[in-house]
Amino acid sequence: MKKFNTMRRSMLSLAMIACSGSVVTTAQAQQQIPSKVDVSWNRFYDYNEMEQILQDLVKAYPDLLTLESLGKSEQGRDMWMVVLNNPKTGKDTEKPAMYIDGNVHGNEIQATETVLYSIWYLTKSYGEVDQLTELMDRVAFYFVPSINPDGRAHWFDEPNTPHSSRSGQRPTDNDYDGQLDEDGPEDLDGDGSITQMWRFDPNGDFRRNAKDPRIIERVPDGEQGELSRLGSEGIDNDGDGRINEDGPGGYDMNRNWASDWQPNSIQFGAGEYPFDRPEVKAVADFILTRPNIAAGQSYHNTGGMILRGPGASYLENLYPREDRRMYDEIGRAGEDLLPYYNYMVIHADLYTVHGGFVNWLAEGLGIASFTNELWTDRRIMPDPSREFSGEEEMHWQDRMLFGQTFTDYSEYDHPQYGKVLIGGGTKYSSRVTPPFMLEEGCHRNFAFTMFHAQNMPELRFKWAGVEKLSDDLWQVTVEIENTKLIGSRLAIAARNKVGLPDMFTLDGADVVLSGRVSDRFDQSMYPTQDRPNRLLIEDGISGESQSTFRFLVRGDEGSMIELNYQAEKARDIQARFPLREREIDLSDK
Repeated sequence: MKKFNTMRRSMLSLAMIACSGSVVTTAQAQQQIPSKVDVSWNRFYDYNEMEQILQDLVKAYPDLLTLESLGKSEQGRDMWMVVLNNPKTGKDTEKPAMYIDGNVHGNEIQATETVLYSIWYLTKSYGEVDQLTELMDRVAFYFVPSINPDGRAHWFDEPNTPHSSRSGQRPTDNDYDGQLDEDGPEDLDGDGSITQMWRFDPNGDFRRNAKDPRIIERVPDGEQGELSRLGSEGIDNDGDGRINEDGPGGYDMNRNWASDWQPNSIQFGAGEYPFDRPEVKAVADFILTRPNIAAGQSYHNTGGMILRGPGASYLENLYPREDRRMYDEIGRAGEDLLPYYNYMVIHADLYTVHGGFVNWLAEGLGIASFTNELWTDRRIMPDPSREFSGEEEMHWQDRMLFGQTFTDYSEYDHPQYGKVLIGGGTKYSSRVTPPFMLEEGCHRNFAFTMFHAQNMPELRFKWAGVEKLSDDLWQVTVEIENTKLIGSRLAIAARNKVGLPDMFTLDGADVVLSGRVSDRFDQSMYPTQDRPNRLLIEDGISGESQSTFRFLVRGDEGSMIELNYQAEKARDIQARFPLREREIDLSDK
């Protein structure tokens, strides 16, 4: 927390300094950095518009961005992925990288805008914002704005509720009648959304509010109502006595990943087997070819949450203490950056999830990963600390949103139920960020994700000591430091033998013995069993820590030795110096 307190003090100091004239001008200029691509962040973009924005950004910033398709969705749409990397500082595969995606659920539309905003803000900041420029020189990013382009297209193009179309669009037999997608909802009142239906019922449990008939409320115990709930608007297309039980798709691509996958009988929407959905397999195939991915971020859409795994209680012990410390530090920083968000553990604070994406990243691949749920009503309500009555909330929304997210109730002659009421909240009425608040939400989540990215492992040689033991026998002791929160190999990866261990080699002399020591003054050593010129570091270099290693070598005085430390999730580091008795400060080399 010391680091975060320092950050807060620095931000306060900058705010106070900004009250003076010249600094205000500089600060304003930094905030108004123009982009080569003009994008409005007070609206949402359908699949085709998203595709155009990506193409425009890549065309405008060819030195930083490349665009490729990971594959095709169920309905044949490209799953676009943007690589952000400065090739002048190395290949993307040679740097620690962060994978960022959104919109795995088709209705979670603002997740895509958050990913687009991240690409837009980073590219316009290169060479203008020191912290972000340094970050882009050090690491690479892989952005997938929409994992579920079919679901996104369906949400924009067709009537939906706020909660549909969550699924992908592979036809699915959800009611087990041998037919596929045969009984979906209908927009009976023609308002462009799927709203609610109510049956007139003298014995119902609901009634319209006397002061505001737009509010339908449950009657108190012992009183007689006038309405019964029928669910979302639609008709019984297949004659089975049910409505809307088998609409488009009907599975969950965030339950189709390999880690702790469970069949549909246990986890609804899981698919037939892990990675059986083409969109999921396309992402998995890409990530599995990029062992340099050290951090992952997936954007979803509602709840105001920063979530880490595991998804099931019986997996909590999979997360070793040092990994939990790293997650806690980053998650709590997120709470500072994201008002009204809570840092939470999926299984303990939300619900059980089997086969979730960030669980696969963290538990299956050893990647430090979070899911952010982007919208929370607390961001818009005048006093998030108190409960509002239905009347108060409706009247407040009238003043703020001008009724744009509500369809007044109207009567409709239903073929099965006779006269019914249809109306209520539109597909924009919940879960979706109000457009006028979109940019702030994008930026705050972007800032959190950049803090996460800034803490991908960064290794450096800190100190070396060379001591002559006999005519040609030398002791070389080396300290290596990780200055960031994320280890070069997560403890969960080391425990489960996921990926390759780090490797530390010494060349240029005959290595007799080598091993790890507790510190530079330690006289004991646990030597490697074979090939002493190559140390395999199973647990890597933990976050914000240093490790000390020792080599006993034979060589002529003055001969040059070379040290190389390699890690899958950190940049390789090298150091060269002659065999000569001395201490060497390597921190600035």
